[in-house]
Amino acid sequence: MLTPETALLASLILPLIGFVGIMLTDRAPNLREGITLTTAVLTFLCVLTVFVGVAGGARPEVTVLTMLPGLDVAFSVEPLGALFALIASGLWIVNSLYSIGYMRGNGEKGQTRFYMCFAIAITAALGIAYAGNLLTFFVFYEALTLSTFPLVTHKRDAKARAGGRIYLGILIGTSIGLLLPAVIWTYVLTGTTDFALGGILADAPDLRGAGPVILLGLFVFGIGKAALMPVHPWLPNAMVAPTPVSAFLHAVAVVKAGVFGVLKVSLYVFGTDYLAASGASELYMWIAAGSILLASAIAMTQDNLKARLAYSTVSQLSYVTLGAMMATSLGVIGGATQIAAHALGKMTLFMCAGAVYTAAHHSLISEMRGTGRAMPYTWIAYIIGACSIIGLPPMAGSWPKFYLMMGGLQGGHGWLIAVLIVSSLMNIVYLLTPAVRAFMDPVPTPASGHAPAAVIDEAPLFCLVPAWITAIGTVLLFFFMGDLVAFLEPLVAR
Repeated sequence: MLTPETALLASLILPLIGFVGIMLTDRAPNLREGITLTTAVLTFLCVLTVFVGVAGGARPEVTVLTMLPGLDVAFSVEPLGALFALIASGLWIVNSLYSIGYMRGNGEKGQTRFYMCFAIAITAALGIAYAGNLLTFFVFYEALTLSTFPLVTHKRDAKARAGGRIYLGILIGTSIGLLLPAVIWTYVLTGTTDFALGGILADAPDLRGAGPVILLGLFVFGIGKAALMPVHPWLPNAMVAPTPVSAFLHAVAVVKAGVFGVLKVSLYVFGTDYLAASGASELYMWIAAGSILLASAIAMTQDNLKARLAYSTVSQLSYVTLGAMMATSLGVIGGATQIAAHALGKMTLFMCAGAVYTAAHHSLISEMRGTGRAMPYTWIAYIIGACSIIGLPPMAGSWPKFYLMMGGLQGGHGWLIAVLIVSSLMNIVYLLTPAVRAFMDPVPTPASGHAPAAVIDEAPLFCLVPAWITAIGTVLLFFFMGDLVAFLEPLVAR
């Protein structure tokens, strides 16, 4: 039986072995995709072993390399990292199933390269989840950016290249220009980059005045994958990628690596007590609240469904940053549970958008009228995912908003309740409008320039089933949220 430490290393190595297997089976698509699915399942089982160990009180630790005192490439798993790893590895299985239907259904080229890059990206995401210090986090953070760049530019046309330049430019620019100086500054102040619950900066006497605010800002904006405005344009521009990339990397792995990083820094570098006492996070709490509302307003103007979902993601990611910046126990719980709930809900929405494109070749909401009658299963799954993002019970997305509201009251920021309510109302408008048009608007006719809904059928089963898996997941998580909160309680234990 695997120990948590052995399972940790195995979960990092297995996707790399899968990478080689995928590369060697380029001319055998069925075998290639079989290797992808097998690798994803084995990786998930290893991650699950780590998760169960952490739930039982274990804290698996592995040091790979020591460069200087206090500078190690090392892994140490705690509840937040175990949760992120479980989400990423579990949804890799779902996304791999979906990719088979989408990539084949649309005749996409370069499928072997696509699956290979996914395998590398999973290793990078798990490395971020397991990182025991800022140095390890930074190394795998950069690896995730570089491994996903070929996925963003997969189509290799002018639009993909332009989107890729923005993607790479912003993420590399913020990490090198802001995050790396923050890591170095922290090391100079403390002599270590190790994560420690309660923070490592509380005993740093040289950090005074505006220093905490500046250092926190370097982290918050340096972790550009969190997509906090104004460092968010990489995310909507990355929507030029195939939908499986949008669904997984930009609804789960990449963006969740960002907000996971912000939450981890707030807990393990600064500590909630230090943030609350210094007031360093108050400015960024206001910025996160503004990002929630402004991104929602932009989403309402988008006719392209994937672009609308992209700006929705910018807004929803800011919920996690908001929870971190509240510097309260309930805010932390709200932010952490949002990582899980949003992953399931938003992945459902992206997969449904891709299913509509595969079956009807429509990407604009204005083109989708009447498609609900031809594709009811796709659009019902979409509605379930949308209701979770909105925060309607019995879907998982209702709990994070509840905890964030309570966190606002706990920290004396009651005005945040109004922000979250307004955001939810905006969610209703921009997320449910496409479904209303799909079911209620007149069916297109040949004279409109689009095929009548009668000749449109449901998307391939490999596109439809994964969307229903995550849709059902949002309902199940609603009822098991208490167990997840209990698992996360060590993060806020005094």
